[in-house]
Order: sequence, then C-alpha cells, then structure tokens
Amino acid sequence: MSKQELEVLGQDTDCCPGPTDSPLDEERAAELAKVFKALGDPVRLRLLSMIASRGDGGEMCVCELTPAFDLSQPTISHHLKLLRQAGLIDCERRGTWVYYWVLPKALDRLAVFLSTPMTAEAPA
Repeated sequence: MSKQELEVLGQDTDCCPGPTDSPLDEERAAELAKVFKALGDPVRLRLLSMIASRGDGGEMCVCELTPAFDLSQPTISHHLKLLRQAGLIDCERRGTWVYYWVLPKALDRLAVFLSTPMTAEAPA
C-alpha cells in the first residue's frame, strides 16, 4: 500500500457529472480516484458506514469506533485520517477525544457520479 498523502478534495463543488454525462477529464478522474482509493479498504468502509449511520448531523467519538475493530487506536486514527483527507468526513477535538461526522455533500457527489440512467440496457 502506498504511503502517499491524500489531499482534501474541494468541498465547495456543488455537483459533478455522472459517468454517462460526459467522459471524465484528467483532473476529475484523479480527484475521484483519491476518494475511491480511500474507500478501497474494508476497515475504512466500515468506519464510514458507522459514522454515517448516526444520521443527519450525527457524530461519533473515536472511543466508540475503536472497540468495533481488532486494531489499535493509532491504526483506527490513521484510517480516519485517510477518510478525512479524501474529504468524506470531518472532525473536531473535544478534550482528549475526537468526534467525527460525515460530509453529506461528498457522499452526494459520489452518488451522482455512480448513478446511471436506467433508460437503456447495457450491451452483453
């Protein structure tokens, strides 16, 4: 696995084209690849799911997330950092604990990209 840092994607983008609207340009493809790379790990997918399950504006403390895994707290924090750098979650330190929440616009952009119209059947 690469040790390169992921940069936070611009969170001011309102929407993005879906895969059938037009081909991705090089810059947009690189941005999306960073997000999908962050999601390409089962632990990170579970972490994102756990945080997102808190609903609108819900947040979770790292102390609630760590016991769900057979991993050390620093490893969990590293996975959370990668999700943050990908622009999927954000956090705030309160005393000794850090609280995380999902950034809904980031998930909406992914949903728009992944959605395809069901008007025509794909060729076999």
